[in-house]
Amino acid sequence: MKAGVACAMLALAALPAGAHRLDEYLQGTLLSVDNNRLEASMRLTPGVAVFPFLIAEMDSDGNGAISEAEQHAYAVRVLRDLWIASDGRRLTPRLVSVQFPALAEMKEGRGEIRLDFSADLPAGGRNRNLTIENHHESRISAYQVNCLVPRDPGIRIVAQTRNYSQSVYRLEYEAAGVASDSFQFVSGGLVWLGPIGLLLFTRLVLLRRHSERSATLSA
Repeated sequence: MKAGVACAMLALAALPAGAHRLDEYLQGTLLSVDNNRLEASMRLTPGVAVFPFLIAEMDSDGNGAISEAEQHAYAVRVLRDLWIASDGRRLTPRLVSVQFPALAEMKEGRGEIRLDFSADLPAGGRNRNLTIENHHESRISAYQVNCLVPRDPGIRIVAQTRNYSQSVYRLEYEAAGVASDSFQFVSGGLVWLGPIGLLLFTRLVLLRRHSERSATLSA
């Protein structure tokens, strides 16, 4: 997702500069989906007026600094406040990275917390949907959510819907193809084969054809 993040974050930053109010906690989330994986990048920017409340939540020992352990603990708390589901099945997000700005920047309303996470997507049919609800600091927050254009040409975004505050987001998409290093077929159900499985399957097909040819010649 990194290759497209720099440009795609413009979609979240498309609001005018004054749109980030001083009394809000702006939380922007950028998503990327493929056949079996969700990747997301969050940018959390505290307004000047809400910073004193938020720093008290982040700085658990009250020493005026946010240690790496406190940064990680806060990131885990953010993920805990997310409800993510694929085709109605709840997902468990995994924290990939977290970065905090200097406290001076956050005090001025300029610093943003960067949080990346991922989640495995269960196998599904052609028509898929993804739902994300963000309940983190809902009393003081403003939300923005958007999705990158899929890298896999077999995936097509159908619709994106949001509630008024964008705390609830729903993505509908079509997954018409699979990744180039895998194979799908239907024979009483959906089977997913990786590179090794694909080689074995191909060998079985060749052996079967050889047996059928030998049987034909001996008849």
